[in-house]
Amino acid sequence: MHLSTHTDMKQSDSIVIIPTYNEKENIEKIIHAVFGLEKVFHILVIDDGSPDGTAGIVKRLMQDEFDGQLHLIERSGKLGLGTAYIAGFKWALEHDYQYVFEMDADFSHDPKDLPRLYSACADEGYDLAIGSRYVSGVNVVNWPMGRVLMSYFASKYVRIVTGLNIHDTTAGFKCYRRRVLETIDLDSIRFKGYAFQIEMKYTTYKCGGRIKEVPVVFVNRVEGTSKMSGGIFGEAMFGVIRLRLDGWTKKYPQIPHN
Repeated sequence: MHLSTHTDMKQSDSIVIIPTYNEKENIEKIIHAVFGLEKVFHILVIDDGSPDGTAGIVKRLMQDEFDGQLHLIERSGKLGLGTAYIAGFKWALEHDYQYVFEMDADFSHDPKDLPRLYSACADEGYDLAIGSRYVSGVNVVNWPMGRVLMSYFASKYVRIVTGLNIHDTTAGFKCYRRRVLETIDLDSIRFKGYAFQIEMKYTTYKCGGRIKEVPVVFVNRVEGTSKMSGGIFGEAMFGVIRLRLDGWTKKYPQIPHN
């Protein structure tokens, strides 16, 4: 009897995908924080060949503490955020998870918000829940003002160009229902960097997905270094125009709503 309850405790309908590149300061802490939550979440770390040994830390935790709950995909080099998540989505679908999360390793997304995103999809029936920095004012801590403004106005710009009724279009803290990822043709998602987040939201919206923004506070990373760059914004700026042009001609498969 004791054995079966132990196994049941480890089961989960949810997988949190965490892409990493040189996150050795954060990875163990974030894994413990997620596994410390009352609701059981599993974690899939996708490491892009971090030279600092991030993957080794994950392997040790898989072996010593979190067998069956913690998973790792190792890739050979920096292949981009978008391709990391696409690989993670496919893995999650193959392993029968019903709710698939995107989260950063650096604690800018608070693991304590995961149950709120889960609830929006599992209890309220939304297809995509977004941890939103801007749905109730500007909830960003420790960011330089220039970056706050750039991010805020980038989101406004995306709303205007795409017609997406989402305040935080570039957010990377999200929960998808399985049926969204089954409906979207993941191989046709073209953006690799920052614009990937916009494209996934836009595609979910065009596929008839019901989207909810859940207010969260975003805290700038304390440990490690930021992966932001100007090229990322360039992709986002021109990318949204291409998305909108696509939106006029492309046929989007529709998410089945029972």
